[in-house]
Amino acid sequence: MRAIVGVLDSFGLGAAPDAERFGDAGANTFGHIAKACAEGLPRKDGRTGPLDVPNMLALGLGKAAVQADDRVRVAEPCVVAGKYGFAAEMGRGKDTPSGHWEMMGLPVDYDWGFFPKTVPSFPAELTAAFIAETRVPGILGDCHASGTEIIEQLGMEHIRTGKPIVYTSADSVYQIAAHETHFGLERLYECCHIARRLVDKYNIGRVIARPFVGEKPGAFKRTGNRHDYAMPPHAPTLLDRYAATGRLTFGIGKISDIFAGKGITEYVKAFTNDEVFDAMLDLVRNGPEEAIIFANFVDFDTLYGHRRDIAGYAGALEAFDRRIPELRESLRDGDLAIFSADHGCDPTWPGTDHTREYVPILAFGPGVAPGPIGPRKTFADIGQSVAQHLGLPPLPVGTSFL
Repeated sequence: MRAIVGVLDSFGLGAAPDAERFGDAGANTFGHIAKACAEGLPRKDGRTGPLDVPNMLALGLGKAAVQADDRVRVAEPCVVAGKYGFAAEMGRGKDTPSGHWEMMGLPVDYDWGFFPKTVPSFPAELTAAFIAETRVPGILGDCHASGTEIIEQLGMEHIRTGKPIVYTSADSVYQIAAHETHFGLERLYECCHIARRLVDKYNIGRVIARPFVGEKPGAFKRTGNRHDYAMPPHAPTLLDRYAATGRLTFGIGKISDIFAGKGITEYVKAFTNDEVFDAMLDLVRNGPEEAIIFANFVDFDTLYGHRRDIAGYAGALEAFDRRIPELRESLRDGDLAIFSADHGCDPTWPGTDHTREYVPILAFGPGVAPGPIGPRKTFADIGQSVAQHLGLPPLPVGTSFL
């Protein structure tokens, strides 16, 4: 018995009931992308026409999307091959760790710490301690910013002065960007280790290393050597409980970082959506008979959602969809596969932050009876369903949809 969970990072399905509290009433990542395509949005390759995701629609995505927001207009197949529904987040955030932890049965029932949208953003004592302990000559940034934009703005000054670029966002994050060669990748990681300890008192969810290369604006490019230093989950998750039985949990992409390594027995390095899909397929085809395979498809969020790139997001969804038959054909008897998301990041929405949205739940596999599972009150229903499938005792939170 195995469970394969694929997180389409930021693939929201419409404003959650409490979206107004986050300034996100009306957001709909999937719905607005589909609408833009239907209205003639050209993809990066120049192609136009409706969003072409027949394999996700066959798993019930369209029906779930319309149930979540009846204004959505997408083609719906007559026959659906999976269980489909949508879930609201019980936890208080719209960030990556909160969404992933809740999927694994651990809602975040407390508030993360956040840095204000001021300049400077960081407390003076934090900055002074960071400079003293890392022995850098100072920091650049000290504000809310888009990661790609602030590197363009400050990359040359960073190279000249040796000062790392430190910035934040609406998420509970302390992000450090530095050049891989001029500053040094290992030195960046060391700075992040120090920062992780320093921001604990502020209850910050993640410190993120953002390495980049290039020698001038327009040529600066972030690399795949990003690393997240997350606060560990505050209680055991499904992953911990499964690993405690002596079986394997594979974290593909940034999954291990999100859980600070807790409950992950095998870290699988992969960066792009295609690399993550390749790694997931390899484990499905060649991995052990008992395992949790947990993958994060980060490109949707980092390359397209945050950058408000509607055409890029649409193209990425279509590319992902084309690979689904590979997965379905590789599943073994007893496998349960689930596609979901951790939050929204509507590329049509103002700003560059995540959006508080429902997420899809598409569950399928050789023994999974298709049909609607309706609205779910928590992402933890995913973890509870996986626990039931794998024969584990019930988790404290969530209701199985199997």
